[in-house]
Amino acid sequence: MNPVALVTGGGVRVGRAIALGLVEGGYDLVVSYNSSGTGAADVATEAARLGRRAHPVRADLSREADAVRLARSVADRFGRLDLLVNSASSFVANDLLEVTTEEWDAVMAVNLRAPFLLVRETAALLRAARGSIVNIVDLSALRPWTSHPHHSVSKAGLLHLTKVMARALAPHVRANAVAPGHVLPPENFSPADIERDRRRVPLGRIGTPGDVVGAVRFLAGADYVTGEVIVVDGGLGLSG
Repeated sequence: MNPVALVTGGGVRVGRAIALGLVEGGYDLVVSYNSSGTGAADVATEAARLGRRAHPVRADLSREADAVRLARSVADRFGRLDLLVNSASSFVANDLLEVTTEEWDAVMAVNLRAPFLLVRETAALLRAARGSIVNIVDLSALRPWTSHPHHSVSKAGLLHLTKVMARALAPHVRANAVAPGHVLPPENFSPADIERDRRRVPLGRIGTPGDVVGAVRFLAGADYVTGEVIVVDGGLGLSG
């Protein structure tokens, strides 16, 4: 029987790369998406080509009912869960003193509450499989991004939640995090923007989504690693 993974935000950008990387690694998938249905369908098509199964599920993870329904779809479709990857994320910029209560709550709902809900709802499946959780944070979990204050706080919270999960769910379930740096430039970046970022990276290149996929797959198989974060930034954090 193939292992089963649930990847949130698996229809677009890094989440899509993670989903495809897990398919290539032998996983069957449930792939959640909100507005990226075409990307999720492409993941399902590629999975079928490789002899795997991928089941796309539309879910607005800012809504508790959708998160619960997504978790239940894993049990209904596959009856097991070996790996939960919380990749779906809201990325909104604003000045700290300009953030409204509604904006704050919306970011926290997707970035922090939804991973908690999905772990709560899938814990029995993860325990039965002695599975693991990988939460995708970013460098804002480690350093305060004043341009994205609510995002930064949510990712710092998710990193700490990862450690809480690791202790609370041990010994049957492991929980770790991956913090990517520059691995996929924003769509509005110019070549000059990308070159500026490249010069800041000690390893001399912009990363790729594949670099994140490698870290996720490592953690999924690292049976004696829990409560840790792998920073995938080419050494960018060394600059302070």
